[in-house]
Amino acid sequence: MHGEPRDGRIVIVGASLTGLRAAEKLREEGFTGSLTLVGEEPQPPYDRPPLSKQVLLGKVPAGHTGLPQRRELDAQWKLGVRATGLDPIEKRVLLADGAEVPFDRLLIATGTRARPWPHPAEGALDGVFTLRTSDEARRLAEHLDAGPRRVLVIGAGFTGSEIASACRERGLAVTVAERGPAPLVGALGGTLGALAAKLQRAHGVDLRCGVTVTALEGDDRLTGAQFSDGTRIDADLAVVALGAVRNTEWLAESGLAAGPRGVTCDAGCRAFDMYGIVTDDIFAAGDVARFPHPLFEYQLLSLEHWGNAVAQAEVAAHNMVNPGPRRRPHLTVPAFWSSQFGLNIKSVGVPTFSDQVVIAQGSLKDARLVAVYGYRGRVTAAVSVNQARSLEYYQRLIETAAPFPPAPGAADRIESPDPVPSDVPDPKLLSHGPTVALTGHLPDRRLTVVQPAR
Repeated sequence: MHGEPRDGRIVIVGASLTGLRAAEKLREEGFTGSLTLVGEEPQPPYDRPPLSKQVLLGKVPAGHTGLPQRRELDAQWKLGVRATGLDPIEKRVLLADGAEVPFDRLLIATGTRARPWPHPAEGALDGVFTLRTSDEARRLAEHLDAGPRRVLVIGAGFTGSEIASACRERGLAVTVAERGPAPLVGALGGTLGALAAKLQRAHGVDLRCGVTVTALEGDDRLTGAQFSDGTRIDADLAVVALGAVRNTEWLAESGLAAGPRGVTCDAGCRAFDMYGIVTDDIFAAGDVARFPHPLFEYQLLSLEHWGNAVAQAEVAAHNMVNPGPRRRPHLTVPAFWSSQFGLNIKSVGVPTFSDQVVIAQGSLKDARLVAVYGYRGRVTAAVSVNQARSLEYYQRLIETAAPFPPAPGAADRIESPDPVPSDVPDPKLLSHGPTVALTGHLPDRRLTVVQPAR
C-alpha cells in the first residue's frame, strides 16, 4: 500500500455477507482509500439463512432478504461480473468482462456455491433444483407454491433437512435420501443423528438412509428417481442438497494455496502461497477461507457458518489496515443454528472434532437437551436442542479446554451421565458435504484461548 495502511486501493472479491461486513469494518477502522467490491451476482448483498426457511415457506419473498448497510461505504460496486483470475505480481484482479481491477491489498471472500447433481443431463431436467442463491430460492418457492405431488430431497445435512421441514410444513409429500446412517450425522454424530431421524419420520418424511439416488428420470421434466437398493419413486420436484463447492477455480494460476478445500490462510487471515509462505497483501475470509485454530489442534478449519463469516471478515479488515504489532488473530469459537421440524438447534465448537458425547442436560426423549462433545478428555463442542440458554456456559468450557466429561453444575436433568462414542462418520460415507471440514494438525496441546482486548 502507498504510505500508511489506511490509504491506497483495497479490492474485495465477493460481495455477500463477508465482503459487506469487511468493507464496513475497513471504513470503521479509518481506511480512507479507494474501495471496490466485485460480485458475481447482480443484486446487492443479501442474507442466505432465510432462503431455506422463511423464503421456502412463503413467509418472506426472496428479494426481501437484503442485508442492511450499517454505515456509508463510499465504495465502487462491480456486480454481475465474475472474477476469472488473479495476478499477484502486478496486483490485478481479472474479470469476466475483460476488465482489470488494480489493488494494493485484496480480500478473497468468494464463498461457496451449491454442489450440482453429478450427471449434467439429469440435473438439467425441469424440476431439479439446488439452493444457494436468492434466485434459486425464488424459483424453488414458486414451484413449491404450485403443489408438486412429491418432493425428493437428496442429502440430509442441514440444508436438505431444512428444505424437507419447509415442505412438510407446507403439507407436501417428501422423500429424503441420504447415504449415511441418519440425517445430520455428519455434523452432529450418531446420538443426535438418531434423534433427527426419529423426528423426521414422526413428521411424515419418507426418510431413506443408507441409500443413494442412482438416477433422476424424465425426458424434459423430472418424473421420478431410482435408488441404489433397487427401488424407485415418482417425484416431480427434486432438490439436490449435496453440500457446497468453494469458489477457488479463479485462483488456479495465482500461485496461492487455493483448492477444493478453500484458500489457506493464517490465523490473521493472510493467505499462503503454494510454497507455504504467508503473503502480506492478500487476505481471505468467510466460507472460502481455511485457517488454523489453536483449540482444535491447529487443524485447518473450513466453516460455512454465518457467524464465522462476520467475525472473520472483521478480523481480516482490521489486519488489512493495521501494522503487525496491532494485528489480531481470528479465535472465535465456531457457532451455528438451524430451525427444522419444530426444533431450534444451536451449536458452539466443532462437534465433529470429538470422540465422545454426553447428554449433559435434558432428555433425548423430550427432544430438549444439551449434548456436550469431548476429544481426548477435553470439551470441544456443545449442541442444544430447544434449550439454548446454557450454551454460553459450555462455550466457556470449550475456550478453557475444560476436562471432559464436564462436571455437574449446569445440568437441570440428566438422562444418562455416561459418555458414549460420538459416532461421527467419515464424510466420504455421506451424501452431503460437511459444513465444517478439518484437515491437518500439529501435536496435541491443552490450550486456553485468551481473547485479546479490543
